[in-house]
Amino acid sequence: MLKNNNDRPSLLRYWTTRYFLTLCIGLFIVGIVSTLWIRHSMTEKRLDILEITADEIAGRITDTIGFVRPDVFLPGIIDDRFRFLRLEGRPLIYVTDEEGNIVFGIKDRIYSMLDFNELISNSKLKNVQKISLPQGENFYLVKKEIIKNKQQLGWVFILLQEKEITRSPDEIKLLLTMLISLAVLGWAVIYYLSKKLLKPISEVADSAQQIVEGNYDIQIDSKIKEKEMYELLVSFKEMASRLQQLESLRTELLAGVTHELKTPVTAISGLIQAVKDDVVTGDQAKEFLSISQKEVARLQKMVEDLLDFNTFAAGKVRIAKEIVNLQACLREILHQWELVQDDETQILWKFPEEVISISTDPLRLQQIIMNLLNNAKQACPADCQIEVLVYEKQPFICIDIKDSGKGIPIEEQPLIFERFYRGNNKKHKVHGLGLGLTFSRMIARVLGGDLTLKESTEQGTVFTILLPK
Repeated sequence: MLKNNNDRPSLLRYWTTRYFLTLCIGLFIVGIVSTLWIRHSMTEKRLDILEITADEIAGRITDTIGFVRPDVFLPGIIDDRFRFLRLEGRPLIYVTDEEGNIVFGIKDRIYSMLDFNELISNSKLKNVQKISLPQGENFYLVKKEIIKNKQQLGWVFILLQEKEITRSPDEIKLLLTMLISLAVLGWAVIYYLSKKLLKPISEVADSAQQIVEGNYDIQIDSKIKEKEMYELLVSFKEMASRLQQLESLRTELLAGVTHELKTPVTAISGLIQAVKDDVVTGDQAKEFLSISQKEVARLQKMVEDLLDFNTFAAGKVRIAKEIVNLQACLREILHQWELVQDDETQILWKFPEEVISISTDPLRLQQIIMNLLNNAKQACPADCQIEVLVYEKQPFICIDIKDSGKGIPIEEQPLIFERFYRGNNKKHKVHGLGLGLTFSRMIARVLGGDLTLKESTEQGTVFTILLPK
């Protein structure tokens, strides 16, 4: 059982929601990677500044007689260097002699946890390193030798908490602002583009619903820039027009078949009843019966046309191909057709001198040609002239059948091969179901060829039968 339409999300909400979630996940991943990269960059930058600071302190803390008082220049260095670090706390600075004895620095809790002798004697320890104190606090330590006249006088130690080194609130705020802005902008763009993309699809869906309800006269805005959407709308509109034509043909078919079958049945019934009731006798009765027989034959022909058409439409056509002499076959078909005509219709033909042998079903070919000849005669006024021309056009052998009628109106030419279609002029003059050309084209295609309308003007109409060589 199909799900209720009310339970289904709209295409706009469905895809914008998923696009937005995908965008958020992508921005979240970008945010994490960017945050790690920012922290790493800020850590490297601050450690570089700490190294520069330690190197400057080591160069200025001594003179020719030894250590000088660092409180003379140290506050200025700290203010100049560390304002770039944007730190909430201040670093701890210790200066020791070469023995590890403190020369400058506050002997606070952190100082009591440090073993300067070990830091100095352990040569494996890098100048910039991360250390952990007994209470679990993590610090970055920068140490620098104090050298004067190539003589080592002591060490400069600078300590800063790890959280102070790695923190970068301003950069993180800027990153969050950018990511949120991108998310909002991305959602707005996705929503706008999705809404624009779904507009023609919504029109097609609404039009399809109208077709379901039986309204084929739909209006679709075809001012679309996208090629695929334009082709979709145009194709759908042509499909709707085609369905409208088929619906019109179906209506005409019901009326036409009813009328065409009812007319001979009524005539037969009336004629036989007249004979039965002795309303007519003798030669007149025989004439009535003869007319009835013709009506029965016409009725039988229409029923056969319907059965043959259904057989071909179902793909259950039996074809018995054989190698035939095309010129001889055509002459025989034309001769047979002329024998049953009640007037002197003139047929002119032009065949190549060289014998053309093709593999085809002569009976099916006869069906096509007989139908085209009958149509040609119906289209002609008095003194009808029909021309049959055979020529080669790779990869086919072509048979043109031309009449001298008034031609087919231009607006009707695209529809002449439609099943049950009969032109406005023909439907009032000629009885039939409108299956002749449709049936003939189906036979031609089963034979491996085709049947086309080559041209139709006021001087006549030309149909071309294409047969494979």
